[in-house]
Amino acid sequence: MRPPLRALAMLAATAALVTACNSGDDWSEPRPAPSAIGTLGPGFVDPSTKPAPEATITPQPGSWAGVHPPKDYRVVLLTSGTDNPTKALVTAVKEWADDEDVDLRTMVVGSAHDTVPSIAKAMEMGPDLIVSAGNDLVDALALVTPNHLDEKFLVVGAELAEPTHNVTAVDWDGASFRGEGLGMSSTYDPNSFTAERCSAAIRAGTAAVLNDLTGIVVWL
Repeated sequence: MRPPLRALAMLAATAALVTACNSGDDWSEPRPAPSAIGTLGPGFVDPSTKPAPEATITPQPGSWAGVHPPKDYRVVLLTSGTDNPTKALVTAVKEWADDEDVDLRTMVVGSAHDTVPSIAKAMEMGPDLIVSAGNDLVDALALVTPNHLDEKFLVVGAELAEPTHNVTAVDWDGASFRGEGLGMSSTYDPNSFTAERCSAAIRAGTAAVLNDLTGIVVWL
C-alpha cells in the first residue's frame, strides 16, 4: 500500500533542505492559476496545431524571450546531485528566479531513498510549478507524476521516458537522460550544460508551461 502523501511529506522534512527566495507569502492561500506575461515569438511552435502528447518541439532560439511568469510565481526547485551539470542547472534556475521576481523555494534531496518523499513534500507546499534539476530525480518523478496529474512539473536537462500531460522537459544534444534503467545516452556530454544552455532551458521550459504546452519535450 502506498503511504499517504502527507506521511511521505513528513518523512521528507528531515531529508531535504528548503530555502526561500523572494518569498512574498506562505503559499497557504488559494489563488487563480497563473498566466503568462507576454507572448511566444514566431517559431516556438506551429500556431495552427497543438503538439501531440510526448511530442518533441524544436523552437527557434529566443522565441521564448517575450514570455515571463507573473510576479511571485510559486516555484519549488527540486535538486539532487553535486555534479557540474546539476550545479549549472541550479544556478540558472536561481538566476532566472531573481530576474523574474519568482517566489522560489529550493529543496535539496539528500539521497536516493529521499526522492519520492521529497517530491511529495514539494507538492504539499502548493507551488504553481515544480522544477527538477539532476538525473537522480528522474526515476522518482516517473513513479509519482502519473498519480498527481493536477501538479505541473518541468524537468530541465533530462526527460521522462513516458511523460504524462503534466510533465514538460527541456533537453538538447548532450543531455536527454531518461532513467528507468535505460542508462546514460551515448551522446551525453557534461560540457554541454553551459550557463547559456541552462538559462535557455528554464526560460523556454517555463514559457511552454505558461502557454499550456505541456507533456512534451522542448529540444534546444
